[in-house]
Amino acid sequence: MRWNLSVAAAIAVGAACVCGPLYAKPLAKSAHGKPAVQSIEVIAFGPEGTLLIGDGLSNSVFAVATGEKASAARFAGKIEDVAGKLAATIGAKADGIEILDLAVNPVSNTVYFAVRKQDDKQPVLLTLKADGSIGLFSLESVEYARVALKTGTTKSKVSDVAWADDKLIASVGTEGEFASKMFVVQAPLNHEAEVDLHAVETFHVAHNKWETKSPMSTIMPFTENGKTYVAGAFSCTPVVKYPIEDLKPEANVVGTSVLELGSGNRPLDMFTYTKDGKEYVLSNTFRFHHAKKPVGPSPYWTVRFDRDLLGEETKVNKDALKRLAGDAPASPKVVVIESFHGVRQMDRLGEVEAVVLREAADNKLELAVLPLP
Repeated sequence: MRWNLSVAAAIAVGAACVCGPLYAKPLAKSAHGKPAVQSIEVIAFGPEGTLLIGDGLSNSVFAVATGEKASAARFAGKIEDVAGKLAATIGAKADGIEILDLAVNPVSNTVYFAVRKQDDKQPVLLTLKADGSIGLFSLESVEYARVALKTGTTKSKVSDVAWADDKLIASVGTEGEFASKMFVVQAPLNHEAEVDLHAVETFHVAHNKWETKSPMSTIMPFTENGKTYVAGAFSCTPVVKYPIEDLKPEANVVGTSVLELGSGNRPLDMFTYTKDGKEYVLSNTFRFHHAKKPVGPSPYWTVRFDRDLLGEETKVNKDALKRLAGDAPASPKVVVIESFHGVRQMDRLGEVEAVVLREAADNKLELAVLPLP
């Protein structure tokens, strides 16, 4: 899931914790009605099942109260031709929609899909419940807050959104020399609040130079030694960390590259999990150079790396660990996960599984639940 694990801890302990929750209430000043969502580029979740919608066409991030109840039940099956099943819910055929993103509401375990209709290009939100039923999540009458991104007249692309403790964060691509941007806003959120974007500078290990134009394709908050960071992954393919405290008005934020996954790839999703007492990060990736030099049978492949690599302080930037030494794996801390080959989108489902959208043998997409490796 693309929100900080401390949020999950806060939900677990709830009011019993004398120190209070570890996250801020998501909404303060909100509106009720239909949010003016023009596009849905990415979705994620914040505390209390708050749906986060990245909308670059309107230079906005919307936070929507879903109102879903807590539930331990979760989907456990497989859906073949999932695009066809989703499309039928809104009276379309499989080729009449594009699945843009999926995310799991950690409160209810409902799987949400961001879909774009091909006939009128309108965005739609669909849901998958634990019992396998597919439905429409309507935005006609919801409680919500809109956060406006101060980009001037420039249109933007919101590449990812996440919740970190008591803050909403997003990665944004704009025009210009410093096209890679981030923003952070303190919660609880106020409807129609405006936030400044912060230019982000990153050392691209594969290119051996500092760059400012390539936006992060996925972000993930994490905590290290009492400080909260944002880990971001870029095309061609450094994994970079930024202290949230550096995201200040008019600041140009310089990241620290801690890992290089290899040239010719674009990370798509990224989340942490714990298995056998050890923390890992899982990221699915699209390979641009699949035809020339494949990682697996599909352009979509998945990598797992040890969570402690994010804490690296000395072997960074030009000295950062590379996944490969020549054509061979460089470290047992970074491994390709064959059971996740073909995964286009994914999110964590509970503590030991992930829900994935992956390529099937018949060239259709299927939805499956896989054990975390």
